Amino acid sequence: MTSILPVIDLKEGVVVRGIAGQRDRYLPVNSVLTKDPSPAAVARAFHDDLGFRDAYIADLDAIAGAEPAWNDYEAIARMGLRLWVDAGSGDSQAVALLANRQFAVQPIHRIIVGLESLASREQLAQMIAEVSASRLVFSLDLKAGRPLTRVSAWRDLESIEILSDVLPLGIDQLIILDLTRVGVGQGTGTEALCRQVKQRWPHVELIGGGGINSRADIEQLTAAGLSRVLVASALHDGRIA
Repeated sequence: MTSILPVIDLKEGVVVRGIAGQRDRYLPVNSVLTKDPSPAAVARAFHDDLGFRDAYIADLDAIAGAEPAWNDYEAIARMGLRLWVDAGSGDSQAVALLANRQFAVQPIHRIIVGLESLASREQLAQMIAEVSASRLVFSLDLKAGRPLTRVSAWRDLESIEILSDVLPLGIDQLIILDLTRVGVGQGTGTEALCRQVKQRWPHVELIGGGGINSRADIEQLTAAGLSRVLVASALHDGRIA
């Protein structure tokens, strides 16, 4: 059964609402769950009111090159949530930094390695060797359906071709996310790709999101083979209770 993985987008110390990947336009979240956009308040609402035990943290400042928001991670973990963190980790040194930190007496549960941040295929192999594939989640970041990557060898490749290069390294947890769909409530637009990936690599745990509007969207992704769905705006708006 597909489960919701709630998303906390962090920027400048507050939780913000993502809109179509245009990060310079993100504003503090306006939520039916809490009037306070602080990481602790949102995490408390996710844990206490909605019963979540995990949260996906998109550290937008770190993704842009700043220091990870360690204090915010700690505040979220203290509310009882296990951390899945995307801090723009593009090399093995950045991943090791996250892997070795403790929050609320526990380490980060999963470290996200985003395609948009990854420096090279070789760095991904080194991350797996040093940290273990079981703690890493590879995120196939898309922009209007096209892979968003810094790796020169992948720039002209289709999504399936990139995954054919990545997944044999040992990755078995995969996010498929089109950033232009985030926060607009029009569905993920990735169902066909998800089905293709699941058919070719049935062992991979598939996670998706971006644009979830209702439970009908979650049901469609369940049918496509996803085990988790990233949701933020639909929770804050009360469209998914």
